[in-house]
Order: sequence, then structure tokens, then C-alpha cells
Amino acid sequence: MKILLFLIPLYSFVSVSAQSGQAWEPLFNGKNLDGWKQLNGKASYEVKDGMIIGTTVSGEPNSFLATQKDYGDFVLELELKVDTTMNSGIQFRSESKADYNNGRVHGYQMEVDPSARAWSGGIYDEARRGWLYTMEYNPKGKTAFRKSDWNNYRIECIGNRIRTWVNNIPTAEIVDDRTPKGFIALQVHSIGKDEQPGKKIMWRNIRIRTGSLTPAAPAGIFIAGFLPNQLTKEEKENGVTLLWDGKTTKGWRGAYKTGFPEKGWQINDGVLSVQKTDGAESAHGGDIVTEDEYGAFELQFDFRLTEGANSGVKYFVTESEGNKGSAIGLEYQVLDDERHPDAKMGSAANRTIASLYDLIPSLKPSQALRKIGEWNRGMIRVYPDNRIEHYLNGYKVVEYQRGTQMYYALVARSKYAQWKDFGMAPKGRILLQDHGDKVEYRNIKIRKM
Repeated sequence: MKILLFLIPLYSFVSVSAQSGQAWEPLFNGKNLDGWKQLNGKASYEVKDGMIIGTTVSGEPNSFLATQKDYGDFVLELELKVDTTMNSGIQFRSESKADYNNGRVHGYQMEVDPSARAWSGGIYDEARRGWLYTMEYNPKGKTAFRKSDWNNYRIECIGNRIRTWVNNIPTAEIVDDRTPKGFIALQVHSIGKDEQPGKKIMWRNIRIRTGSLTPAAPAGIFIAGFLPNQLTKEEKENGVTLLWDGKTTKGWRGAYKTGFPEKGWQINDGVLSVQKTDGAESAHGGDIVTEDEYGAFELQFDFRLTEGANSGVKYFVTESEGNKGSAIGLEYQVLDDERHPDAKMGSAANRTIASLYDLIPSLKPSQALRKIGEWNRGMIRVYPDNRIEHYLNGYKVVEYQRGTQMYYALVARSKYAQWKDFGMAPKGRILLQDHGDKVEYRNIKIRKM
């Protein structure tokens, strides 16, 4: 009798849990591919020993084994083991539509990357925007993936907040509203016609929870927010603030001026833009600078170029040099490399996009570049020990340290050699440059380090 009384409330708890969506639901029955469909490429998918095994086929594009059901808010967990020489990923909130690239699968992807790059757990936007969160943002997360072994993958999608874990280590977190719902899919990456086929990835214990979800505790890692000019509660807890509020000129003024320029700049629909004039440096509205000064910081900003445009984001600006034209400071170059002549000037391409202007070229792969008219994401990290990094769309493209012998040597052969202690102020203002070309900015955020 005591045993029965104990079992009755326990059974009730399980039933309520299942109805509320808190119980785990298997997505794979361990026997066959019921509930799944294959899209795009013709890689091999088979079921063996309770696993789904994907195998590469030469000359085939990316292949996807997708759920027939769509999911919006969920927590997904699975285990995977992959050939150390191949690449893969888990699609989620993804779509395949006839009117989009002839049905090509597109949407969010959690990366599987056993290479030395170690970006497993990062978030990629397949067939759309590219990388949203590379593991350069979270170096500690690079150590989570275990090569030649089983790995536990976890994806948490609740509202516009998307988070990932590899082996219980937090790897990525973004805030984005591009696709609120879609299928889940297991990717076998394409290989060329001349590449050796037969590389395998295995998945097992695929399960999902939906409805009445409670987010996991804050992980404290970098958060990439893609909602323009907005901060999440978690970003605020991380110490991030808006450097531009998306509506007014509050916190900004003209360089060498007491107020904001009366011409040359425009605020419209959450976008701050330099207006097109004649391409001259700081000759129309002029540069704008923050009213506050910053030492060690993490600066994020979105920018969008027009054809042939030139601008820049400068830091450690003191306005003390008395120079003509643009105010002096270390500069993250913002440029249309293909069309603006500045890209071919300087030395060793050190005036191209995301470079430390006239000092260090940005070492960016072609994947880091977005088309003219698309939004780019820039970031500058300045550490307390004077190490500085430039990022472009998630790729770390410049790394240096102020005050070193190498730094002074670079300055000595640059256009900045005439200014004593160039770039060495303990703190300074952030500057957006007016170079007479239309360039748009938004989502400007900063965190003091």
C-alpha cells in the first residue's frame, strides 16, 4: 500500500511534466529515419547500432537530414563523433524554400569543427549572412571539443536568444530575430569531385524539449547582439552600454567643437550616417567624437558601406595635436577596398578594411568580407596591458600591443611619425570619421575592461 501511494504522485508528476513540455522527446528512434527528410546534396545517411551515420560523397553540395517538423523555442541535445578531417554542423530554425536559391537550406547552424581553427560551438548563418559568432569571441570555448571522441552538443533557443554548449562548456550566445522557427538538420559538408569520399560523422541520443522552457544560468561569455541599438538584460549584466542611443546626438559632439555638427551627419530609422559630399577628409560636417574618454574597452559597431566609400573608427583620440583635417588617433579602417584608391596606398595593404590604418594590415579571409550595401560587424578590444585586437564579422584580423619596440617601429615609418607618443594616451575619445563618403553606423556598444 505504501508503495502504491508513493507511485501515484510520482506518475502524476511525470505526466504534468510531459504536458508542460519539460520532458525530453526523442527526435531519432534509434531504428530508422522516420520523421526526417534529406535536402540538397546526396551524401549518404544510414542508421546503424542506434546511430545516424552521415558519409561524404565526392562532388556533392552540402547535404542535410532535416526534421519534417519545425521548431521555434526549444532545448536540443545530442551526441556526435566526427572524422577529424571533415567539417559539419547542426542546422536549427532553418528553412528550404523554392523561392530562395532554388531550395537551398539556410538558417542558423551550430558549428562542428575538429580542425586546428577550433570553432566548434560557434554560430553560422548558412547561405545568408555567414558567421554570427566565431570562437574568436570566446577563446576559452575553443577547448571544449574533444577530437576523435563523442561530444555532447546543446542548443537553447528561447525567443530571440540563442545559446550553445559543447560538453557543458558555454561556447556562443547571440540575440537575433532573423528566423523565429524552422527545422533542425544534420549536415554532411560538401567535398570536391577530386576529394576522397567516405568521411563519416555519427549522431546519437538526439532529444528535444519544447514549451515552458527556463533559460540556463548566465554563462558570462561575450554576447553578440544583432537587434539594432538594443541591449539585453544579459549584456547589461556583462557591463555593456550603448555608446549611441539610436535616436539622438546625446554623448557625441564634433571633433574640436563644443556641439554636434549642424550638417554632414544624419540620424534616420536607428542609423547614424555620414553624408556624401566630395570625398574630402573632415571637410563638411567633420568627425564626431564621444564626450567620454576610454582606456581599456571592448567596442562593437555595425557599419554599412556605399560603393567607393571611406571612413574610419578611431580610438585614443585626444584632440591635442593641432593638426588640420581629421583628428589623430589609432584607426580601424572602414573602406571599400575594391573601389577606393586608399586600399592600394600605404604599405603592405595596411589601409584596407579593418586594418590598423597605415600601420598593420588586416589579415582577413575572403569570407570575412560582406557585399557593399550589407551590414558588417566591427569590434575593437583594448586590454589593460595595451594588447589590442580588431575583428571583422567575427574574424580576428589585427593583433598588436601598444608601447612595444615593434609598435614604435611601425609608427616611425608611418604618416604618424611626426607626432610624439602617437597612440599612447592612457585614455581618449572614440571617433567616427567624415571622409566625404556616405557610410552608415548603428548598434554602437562599449564595455569597459
